[in-house]
Amino acid sequence: MPVMGNSLRAAALLAFVVLSILVSLLISSVQQFGARISHFSNATVSGDEEESASLRWALNSQLNERRREIIPLLLLDDDDDDGNGESRRFFSQRDEALDSSLDYNLWNEITHGSRRAHMDEMGCDSLVDMQAVEILGSGYTKLVVKVNLAGGQPVALKLVNEQGIDMGKCVEDFKDPEGCRQLVSYKLKKEIVLLQRLQHPNIIKLRGHCAGDAGAQRGGGREGGRVTVILEQGSPLQMIQLLQSPWEDRFRVCLDLVRLLHFLSQSPLGSVALLDFQPRQFVTVSGELKLTDLDDASAEETVCQTDADCSLQFPHRNFSLPCSGRGVCEGLNEKMNIYNAYRYFFTYLLPHQAPPGLTHLVDHIMNSTGELKADINQTLEAFEHILLLYKSGLHLDNVPPSIIRDYTVMRGMGTSGNVEYRCWPSYSQQGCVLSVHSAREAAHICNSHSQCSSFSLSGRKTWTGHLLASFRSSFSHLVPDGTSEVYVKKTKAPDSPTV
Repeated sequence: MPVMGNSLRAAALLAFVVLSILVSLLISSVQQFGARISHFSNATVSGDEEESASLRWALNSQLNERRREIIPLLLLDDDDDDGNGESRRFFSQRDEALDSSLDYNLWNEITHGSRRAHMDEMGCDSLVDMQAVEILGSGYTKLVVKVNLAGGQPVALKLVNEQGIDMGKCVEDFKDPEGCRQLVSYKLKKEIVLLQRLQHPNIIKLRGHCAGDAGAQRGGGREGGRVTVILEQGSPLQMIQLLQSPWEDRFRVCLDLVRLLHFLSQSPLGSVALLDFQPRQFVTVSGELKLTDLDDASAEETVCQTDADCSLQFPHRNFSLPCSGRGVCEGLNEKMNIYNAYRYFFTYLLPHQAPPGLTHLVDHIMNSTGELKADINQTLEAFEHILLLYKSGLHLDNVPPSIIRDYTVMRGMGTSGNVEYRCWPSYSQQGCVLSVHSAREAAHICNSHSQCSSFSLSGRKTWTGHLLASFRSSFSHLVPDGTSEVYVKKTKAPDSPTV
């Protein structure tokens, strides 16, 4: 009973938080929505029963269609079968059934699968005494809210957007708010299953889920559809800010994306295409790119009879792919992902200010992905090769080792009274702080800046292991600093006057 009490308390709290947020931000929409619901209620009482039955049948048909989308995802693991096909036969029977208890039984299967995967660490009880912080985003279907749990841990919650276009259109069509919440919640349920199946460092981590009113429905009847997905907290990908970031950080985003697409090309579900491929579908967690929206991912392969059936069409480019002997378009999902990565990410993030020693390799990637000449294996290999060269400093062959002799080094010292100058892109808005492989590269950069007279290296490093070097015009004096070393450009003696 205490567990049930906590679950109900969490569900009530969750409903209150979401309602408060929606009322505060969308008050006009709430009023319109309330008026529409009142109208629907009156119409239900006084309306034609035959029309109501027809609407219920149409809504049930869509509910069953959504169930059929999820069921194959639950059956793909061999572990889901009990060895004699009973599990598959059970799902086959459920797939044909239309009774109202099917939805809750399906939800039980989703919960059971997540426990066996050892991923679903949080449930409704984890949401007790949570504190809503801000709305991270809202779309046609879902609302994403940042909350702090009772222990202070931040997580992101995905819920049905009661004021979203999908919910509003459904209520307008079927006049059944509860049934529509069920229908819209299937995108969340599908996403839960996909997050369980597709585990990768560049996919957001599922922390748990909560069927908010499931406890109240345990005895049967229709599930209200109040599903909440609990995810690790990430920061929305800001492309404008990213465009102003150092090349190393932009390269990291592209590399993470290619690693993700490589995984999706041979995932446990088969080759997965991201049908809604936009920067807004991604977040960063501690600098690492993660896909956060999976409800539009598809592992379906395009059926074909001839090569003419296998066309990839984009706003400014079309590509033709071969029809395989299996009657499906060869590599269509993979190629679609690669070209979308090229047009939404690589074009903007990769070429600009690439290190001179790596420019030819970056140009090769841009050409091979923009023309779909390389598959994802070759693309990943090209990215990993650039990373290897960059981390090892092998791309700095044109920088002579003797260049460091132009500087006097003072180890265990820092500077005070600095006169800074700005460079772009810099890790600091107040000065010039750049990523370097070594003091040799820092000296080469300082020589190329007319304002630079000295630079410092500290223990701070980037994700590649590169050092952060601070460049300056001058400083007033040295101070002890065991983690820093200062390099001061040697002054040349003035030429002797000729007689």
